[in-house]
Amino acid sequence: MAREFEIRREVLLPATPEQVFEAVTTGTGGWLFPVADEAGAAPGPQAPGVTAWEPPGRFAVRSEGEGGRFDALEYLIEPRGEGSARLRYTHGGVFAEDYDTRYESCEKHTDFHLHTLGQYLRHFAGRPAAFVDVRGPAASAGADGFELLLDELHLDQEVRVGDRLSLDLPEIGVLDAEVDYRTPQFLGLRAQDGLYRFFGRNAFGAPVGVTLHLFGEDADRAGTGQAWQAWLDGLYAG
Repeated sequence: MAREFEIRREVLLPATPEQVFEAVTTGTGGWLFPVADEAGAAPGPQAPGVTAWEPPGRFAVRSEGEGGRFDALEYLIEPRGEGSARLRYTHGGVFAEDYDTRYESCEKHTDFHLHTLGQYLRHFAGRPAAFVDVRGPAASAGADGFELLLDELHLDQEVRVGDRLSLDLPEIGVLDAEVDYRTPQFLGLRAQDGLYRFFGRNAFGAPVGVTLHLFGEDADRAGTGQAWQAWLDGLYAG
């Protein structure tokens, strides 16, 4: 049975309202994933689905589906002293099946994405991003899928947020980074050239995933994506 859901969050961000508004509208590739219409254009006040475009204080978008289904996002942005802002975020919609698992997944993804937004605004605000999204094979959806990935990264239980790592990964090379987020299902690493995000979606019945937000001028999106895909495929091949 289809059921409506609503997730609300309030976060303080190290950026001006103008910077936050840009990040949640035209700059989503730096922390979430690129958003564009069928012609490849970034969102604007006349874009399909946009229900509020009031810079720098409010942005909202909504899509409709069959049988009363919908998906709606709203960002309310308020100034909070010099160089900071408060974001009130609401995500509402309908889950058609497996409500509890999908709701838990959406909640935990929301927290990770909003944390990544803060990291982007603090360290890379306004810089163009090369976005890479790769997913593990079906075998990675097993109960130990994310644990295998963490083992390959040599991350034991003692590794915490703030720790610095130097990882030498097959297919990829050396990655020097700091741990900026860690929960049982998610891992965030911040390097000089970008944000590396690891998703233990096997906890919700899906393959693990890796997304990269790369800000170096020489970022090779295609080549980097192929290297990380080969790493994931090799990890779960056996």
